[in-house]
Amino acid sequence: MKIVKNIAIVVLVVLIIMQFFGPDKNEGDMSAVDAFIAETNPPADVHDILKTTCFDCHSNNTTYPWYNNITPVNYWLADHIEDGKKHFNASAWESYSVKKKDHKIDELIEEVEEREMPLPSYTYAHGDANLSDEQIEAVVAWGKMVRAKYSTELALE
Repeated sequence: MKIVKNIAIVVLVVLIIMQFFGPDKNEGDMSAVDAFIAETNPPADVHDILKTTCFDCHSNNTTYPWYNNITPVNYWLADHIEDGKKHFNASAWESYSVKKKDHKIDELIEEVEEREMPLPSYTYAHGDANLSDEQIEAVVAWGKMVRAKYSTELALE
């Protein structure tokens, strides 16, 4: 019994020490998504959806919840954000080729239609990120319009 108590104390001390360290935060400027917004021109409702459900993990600026100050949760969130940006980063939109932009919007449509995005772990903590059927339809319709524009550009190349 004494060994279990000692292990528990060591684990507690390690957790306390870990609170003083953490991953780098994804705190950029929201203006970094301006190029994405200007080029894809989402209607106001879709812009709000993107801001509420996508940009925390898919841009260079995250609005962190209070629990991000707790280790190891902050490492878990940092991993999610890093992975999200690897798949699609609205802040890096200008660096994408037209073909890559078209592909990213196609993936966005697919993920939203299949309710794979936003992630359940995100919507659990952010209730306003749960998309209704109407919101999904709006995002998909916008995405298809954006893809039509890119298809035209690709055809001209």
